[in-house]
Amino acid sequence: MRYIIIEDEQLAANRLRSLVEKLKPEYEFVTKFDSVESASISLPALSYDLLFMDIQLADGLSFDIFDQIDIKKPIIFTTAYDEFALKAFKTNSVDYLLKPISEEELGNAINKYETNFDKPKPKTIGGDLDSLMKALQPSGKERFVVKVGEHLKTVESKNVQLVYSQDKGTYLFTDAGKRFLVDYTLDKVEDLLNPSHFFRISRKFIININFIKDIIAFTNSRLEIVVDHFDEDQIIVARERVGDFKDWLDR
Repeated sequence: MRYIIIEDEQLAANRLRSLVEKLKPEYEFVTKFDSVESASISLPALSYDLLFMDIQLADGLSFDIFDQIDIKKPIIFTTAYDEFALKAFKTNSVDYLLKPISEEELGNAINKYETNFDKPKPKTIGGDLDSLMKALQPSGKERFVVKVGEHLKTVESKNVQLVYSQDKGTYLFTDAGKRFLVDYTLDKVEDLLNPSHFFRISRKFIININFIKDIIAFTNSRLEIVVDHFDEDQIIVARERVGDFKDWLDR
């Protein structure tokens, strides 16, 4: 397992590397970066499995790296600041450790990485078994983390009546009649949700089949959907999506 450290404090980087070597001597250290610029330039060309990433770097926040390159590898955040926890959670985050990091905390984070990310994938004649199982039994994202004031809470996907875009924001609308802003585009939410339960009816709306109260014929061969409590706008199935929508309902 190969890892990279992104940290602008040399003492902190050295201590982190020493702890990793003590806990996992088989892990291979690749290199260290101390800035957004150096990491953004060099990371795409490197082979690695795990990132240890500080948040406050010499030339900005490490989140700025995500704006410049696509990082798909898991990350263990190591920082002195707790106010970035929500933003870190929305990346490929394994864990969020506050400095000074203890050996026990780091060990727990690495164990979490090995449990959830570092698993060999069994193969079948037809290809990857995990992909096959997902195709046969699509599950989708189970919950979303949202911010309410200064607090974080989770919203279960099964309780989301619909998802919609408004004023460049994406909102979950629940069966309790409440809406929550999420830090995803509508396209991304569509990819995350279980396609057996959720359908993209237009550029603005994704609907949950379990909360459709009525479907009404609308102008220009479109359909109007009714759900409880939602009165901010009409929920209209786009004309070009009506056929697919009916097929989806009739499965």
